[in-house]
Amino acid sequence: MGPGDREAVLVRVAYFSPMPPESSGIADYSALLLPALRERVDVTVAKRGTKRPPRSTDLAVYHIGNDPKAHGWILDALRRAPGLVVMHDFVLHHLVAGVTIGRRDGHGYLDAMERGYGVVGRLLAHGVLDKRLPPLWEARPEEFPLAGEVLELATGLVVHSRYVEERARGAGFTRPIARIAHPAWPDPGVEPAAIAGQPLIGAFGNVNQSKRVPQLLEAFARLRAEHPGAQLLLVGATSPGFDLERRLQRLGLGEGGIVREGYVDERRLWELMAACDVHVSLRSPTMGETSGTAIRALTLGKPLVVSATGWFAELPDAVALRVAVGDGEVTDLTAALRLLAERPDAREAMGVAARALARAEHDLANVAERQVAAFERVAGGEAVADEVVREVSEAAAGVGIAPGTAEAAEIARRLAEVDLGG
Repeated sequence: MGPGDREAVLVRVAYFSPMPPESSGIADYSALLLPALRERVDVTVAKRGTKRPPRSTDLAVYHIGNDPKAHGWILDALRRAPGLVVMHDFVLHHLVAGVTIGRRDGHGYLDAMERGYGVVGRLLAHGVLDKRLPPLWEARPEEFPLAGEVLELATGLVVHSRYVEERARGAGFTRPIARIAHPAWPDPGVEPAAIAGQPLIGAFGNVNQSKRVPQLLEAFARLRAEHPGAQLLLVGATSPGFDLERRLQRLGLGEGGIVREGYVDERRLWELMAACDVHVSLRSPTMGETSGTAIRALTLGKPLVVSATGWFAELPDAVALRVAVGDGEVTDLTAALRLLAERPDAREAMGVAARALARAEHDLANVAERQVAAFERVAGGEAVADEVVREVSEAAAGVGIAPGTAEAAEIARRLAEVDLGG
């Protein structure tokens, strides 16, 4: 299909997503992706609070994440007009709690838990409402993802990881799923912030338990005992109830070694990230999320240390050292930090691989093309899928790619990732 052909049948998309200036990673994602999508489809961005897509819409695309403030209104719209869901998190318990308990609708929460998990689910929900149990979205989110309603309403899914794809299929979702990488930002070419550290290790995002900050602090304290020039840069708001200062004092980090910044704007974020020698992105439990800061680290050519969970576990060995959660986590994390502190050659090799991965798997234009193919598939059904496969096959034959070759196998793999071609 040439540019003129696509223009003649341009799909009209109603696009429901948080957008800047909201402080949301998904808002940043959409701000990055939308210009590339607009080159390929007719996109109308829904204003916050819009209740349903315009009647002229061919496809409504709903970006669903776990934050009820950012996505509650989008879930409301999805309930009125089902459409394709870009599923940024698989665990949606906090979202469901926000649009039920957060709106003084305890019965809605009881019903949601019963639909998902039967009588036991309803009893657990009663325990939460009666404050006899801690909130399940904090204590046991992976056991009770509450993704069922979104999966029932979605006419197709776009996901960013095998983890979310497998969880969706495991939950019984049978409609099309397109697994498409998170797009990479272009390198903005900023000057690195002037922060000392040999090495400087950066961790970005809310400072809390789920980002494994207690484990990171303990591992860093062990590293700094051997490498007193090391510095740990923590960037992001401290979550309520997380006593960072007490932890730092207990580990002997209260008088040095830690550089602290709260929430920062986009330019400052890039400056701080560019200054770091190593990026740490830990997560457990995982909601099935993809880390925008980890994607930025790839763009900048920075080595990563990540938890061996969810999307993070899918990062190639060449760009990330993975640390298992649980027993031995601090020891393994210390070893990973020590290796990168003592081996600048390893940091350099991982950085080169990171940039290559950002340019290939996370290329913005490629991601936009694949998302548009998914939009067209869901908007047009099987007829569009068959036509896309036919056109790709003809184009491949036209440049001498024969069936059964390695090139043909790669094309088939790519089509399969967007549920095209069988």
